[in-house]
Amino acid sequence: MHGMTESTLRVEWHPLGELGPLAAQWRELAERAIEPNVFYEPAFALAAAPALGADAGAGLVWSRAGRLVGLFPARVERRYGVAPPILIGWTHPYAPLGAPLVDGAMCEAVVKAWLDHIVQDPQLPKLVLLPYFPVDGPLAAAFDSAVERRTGMSALFGRHARALLAPRIAREDYLARAIEGKKRKELRRQRRRLGELGGLTFMDARTPAAVAIALDEFFAIEARGWKGRAGTAARCDGGIAEFMQGAVTALAAEGKAQVLRLCMDARPIAAIIVLRSGSSAWCWKIAYDEVHARFSPGVQLLLETTDTLLRDGGVTRADSCATPDHPMIDHVWRERLLLADRLISPGPGRRLGFGLTCGLVGLRRRVIGAAKAVKELVRRR
Repeated sequence: MHGMTESTLRVEWHPLGELGPLAAQWRELAERAIEPNVFYEPAFALAAAPALGADAGAGLVWSRAGRLVGLFPARVERRYGVAPPILIGWTHPYAPLGAPLVDGAMCEAVVKAWLDHIVQDPQLPKLVLLPYFPVDGPLAAAFDSAVERRTGMSALFGRHARALLAPRIAREDYLARAIEGKKRKELRRQRRRLGELGGLTFMDARTPAAVAIALDEFFAIEARGWKGRAGTAARCDGGIAEFMQGAVTALAAEGKAQVLRLCMDARPIAAIIVLRSGSSAWCWKIAYDEVHARFSPGVQLLLETTDTLLRDGGVTRADSCATPDHPMIDHVWRERLLLADRLISPGPGRRLGFGLTCGLVGLRRRVIGAAKAVKELVRRR
């Protein structure tokens, strides 16, 4: 389905899994995106689609010249029996960022064209929910402006902050300033004690072949830990492991992925998967050998990884992908990324449906939050 929404822009909706032929233009858009999002890069999204996006589609915005200038992955859901269906931005447990790809040269026009299309297309819901959406920045401002121009409505839910590495100056002494002296001393002691058990080396896999080997080692470390015991490690689900292997090696072929490992006598005891898009990076997944937990191998590797990112002039910021108030990374990375779930009614009217959905979204978040708290208490016992 498609429609003209502005004189210069055309909007189409297609199933996500059918967008492979557009990968080249898609990658070019990702490079121009005003808000980079590696989880919406074609290498990642197309690998994730079979396992996690079978019912997902994407709104594509094209310029008159035939250039892809916007990509809005989403799915239609009827979450609440008494509320209207919702068009929900496509996120999942392996993609904790819902910023659509929007050409930075025409951001507000692209967002307006997409919202216009939602209002006009009879097959799309008239309410939009964008999970893990940036609260601040030019993309948020473009949505604010487009909703206001259409006299629509918007509300934020679940506002939270997660650790971000975004030093503006003095990158060379960032860690010395971020970690207080007593903690730095304790980490050095733990590093020395860990080194007494075997020779420590730091390895950085970046080529597709090296990344494939390093990913197997990551899966093995993860499976030996609490995620393996809980049945949530990647190796416990063949579809998830296949998606991760495909996504990360495909990104590595484009120079957008690496697996960093802390090794003892050449055997990995901790691993971090780092993904990149534009000038942004994501510390996507981390695993460590719990046998050595008292020496904090995950933190030791994070320090090495942080130093690597700080020395890379092509990286302006790195997203931790961590939960809010994370007990480990919050004390190392001191900046914060503000996110929220954004509910939008892009056109006038529908106040009753918008208000009802606001109430149900809030209730659902409280129930999920309580369930997660109980689960975490059980896990710690």
